[in-house]
This record gives sequence, C-alpha cells and structure tokens, in this order.
Amino acid sequence: MSRIGKLPIALPDKVTITVQPDNTVVVKGPLGELKQKVDADIAVKVENNQLLVSRPTDQRRHRALHGLYRSLLNNMVTGVSTGFSIQQELVGVGYRAEAKGQLLEMSLGYSHDIIIALPKEIKVTTVTEKRSNPIVTLQSIDKQLLGHVAAKIRSLRAPEPYKGKGIKFVGETLRRKAGKSASAK
Repeated sequence: MSRIGKLPIALPDKVTITVQPDNTVVVKGPLGELKQKVDADIAVKVENNQLLVSRPTDQRRHRALHGLYRSLLNNMVTGVSTGFSIQQELVGVGYRAEAKGQLLEMSLGYSHDIIIALPKEIKVTTVTEKRSNPIVTLQSIDKQLLGHVAAKIRSLRAPEPYKGKGIKFVGETLRRKAGKSASAK
C-alpha cells in the first residue's frame, strides 16, 4: 500500500465530514467548508473519528490516486480547523505593498503599480516597518488556492541571484552568485 495513502486522518473536534453519494467529500469546521470530488475507484469512509482512504487494486493509477486524495483530504481537514498562512517579503529599494480589502497594490520597480484582485477565500495583510522589507501575509483555508496565488505574486518579480531583489518567501534561502570580478593584471 501507499505509505501516505494508508495513514488514517485524525479528525479534530468540531470538524465534520460527509461523503455524498457521488463521492464528493464535504469537510466542515470552525473556519469554513471545503468540498473535493474524489475518483469513483477510491473509497472514503469515516470510522472511530478517523478518515480512511482505500483503493481497490494495486494498479499504478490506483496507487497514485490513493496518496493524492489522502493528502488533499488531510489538507482540507487542517485548513478548516487551523488554516494556512504564507508570508512573502519584498526585497528591493522602493518596493512596497498595500492591502485594500481584496486588492493588493504593489510597487515593484516597474513604471506602474501592480494591482492584484485576490479571491474572496484569501485574506491579505501587509506590514511595512521602517528599515525593513515589506511583508505580505496571505491566509486561507484552501492550501491549493493559497499556494497558487502566492506563486502568482512571486512571478511578478522573482528573486534574482546577484543582489537578491524580488519577491521571496519568508525564511527562503536564495542561491546567490558572485558578480563580475576585476581581471588581475
């Protein structure tokens, strides 16, 4: 069996799971509700306050789907109970960010400001302190959507390897390159 797929998912308090007849799993918790359509071959059941995912055969496709859906369902349970958060740092002179409701306005060294409309499932906050880089914090219950939006924001100005300027994740270590060196004569 799949090492990931065979692990049961422990359900925290106040989290309820219902499996609908069309194999759609609905996870409800204190922070919200998420739905995921599961492949018809994969069986999902709730026993003893645990969520179990099983597969019918050892075919390659079934093995792949087994681990995939177990991970997706685990992320849903974690999301509705505690939520997910990603912090990004804007490194560069004059780089700034400002949150206005569901809009994120950023100045990234281009001739114009960039305004991003975020999905309603994502909450954004920005922190700008003197003598430090602006930090953008994204929070959501949907890990997949959160990662997608964070990657989209990062792609607007990816960190470059010489000075490290750009949008990077907090705690991320960048591989730096040495610049030009003067020729020795």
